[in-house]
Amino acid sequence: MRPIRLAALLAAGLLAAALAVPLTPSAPVPAASSAPSGSTKLDCGARVAKPGGGSWTCTMVDNFSGTSLEPSRWLGFSQPGTGDLCILNSPRTISVSNGALRLSAIRTDATTQCPLRADGTRASYASGWATTYRRFGQQYGRFEARIKVQAASAPGLHEAFWLWPDVRYTSDSPWPESGEIDIAETFSSRPDLAIPFLHYSDDQYGGVQGVNTAWNCPSSRGEWHTYALEWFADRLTIYVDGRTCLTNTRGASSYQKPFIINLTQFLGGGSNQYDGQVPLPATMQVDYVKVWR
Repeated sequence: MRPIRLAALLAAGLLAAALAVPLTPSAPVPAASSAPSGSTKLDCGARVAKPGGGSWTCTMVDNFSGTSLEPSRWLGFSQPGTGDLCILNSPRTISVSNGALRLSAIRTDATTQCPLRADGTRASYASGWATTYRRFGQQYGRFEARIKVQAASAPGLHEAFWLWPDVRYTSDSPWPESGEIDIAETFSSRPDLAIPFLHYSDDQYGGVQGVNTAWNCPSSRGEWHTYALEWFADRLTIYVDGRTCLTNTRGASSYQKPFIINLTQFLGGGSNQYDGQVPLPATMQVDYVKVWR
C-alpha cells in the first residue's frame, strides 16, 4: 500500500491553488523576508551538533506559548476545497493553548461553515492548516517539530509536517520537479508508522524504499514524536525520534532553493478514506517547531 500523498490534493487543486496565489489570511501578509523580524536572539534550546563538526544556528523557533498563531511566522489558510473537505481558518480548526498548536479536522455545522464554492455548494468537513507562507522560508538547514497525532486505528486521518517551495523566490518547474519534502506523513490506517516522501523527478519510479520514501519508521499514534530533516545541497536525511529514517543523496536540483513549512490535519483518501469510524474533531498537536542553519 502506498500513502495518499499530498500530491493527490495538488492534483485536485487544493494545494496548487493555495500556494500559487494568496489565500484568506488570519492577518495582513507582511513584506517578504526570510525570517520573522525582530532583533531578539533566537533560542532553539540545547545546541544540536552539525554533521561534519560545529553546531547548528537557530533561525526560527515557536514553542506556541501564546494564545494564537504568531502572525509574523504563521498563516492560517481558508479554501473551499474539493470533494467534501475544505481548509478553514477557524478557532475550531486552528488554536493555540497550553503550549501547543492544535490543528483539527471537524464536521461543519450552521455556525462553522466551509467557504462557499462557485457552484453554491460547501464541503461538510473542514481541516486545519498552518503555514509559514510568505513569512518564513529557508534553503538548507535542520527543520524539527515535536508532534502528537490522535490515537486511532480506523481509516480517515492524515497528518503531515512538510515543506514546499517558497513562491517569493521561485516559480520554476511544475510539480513534482518543483520539489516537495514530506518530513513525516501519518495515516490512521497505518497507526504504527511515520512515512517520509521526497517528491522530485524520481517520482517517475513511484515510491522507492530508501530513495524517496521509507516504510520502516516506527511512530505510534497518540504519543509525542520528534520529526526532523537535515538538508544539505547533496543530502537530505529525515529522522524519527533521533533515528535515521531516510537518506537521499541524489542532489536533485528541486531542492536547491528556499522552502516554507506546513503543518496539516486532513481527512484521508483512497485506502485511508474517512468512513465515520474515527470520531471528530480529530486533532494534531504541535509542541514546537524549530529551524537551524
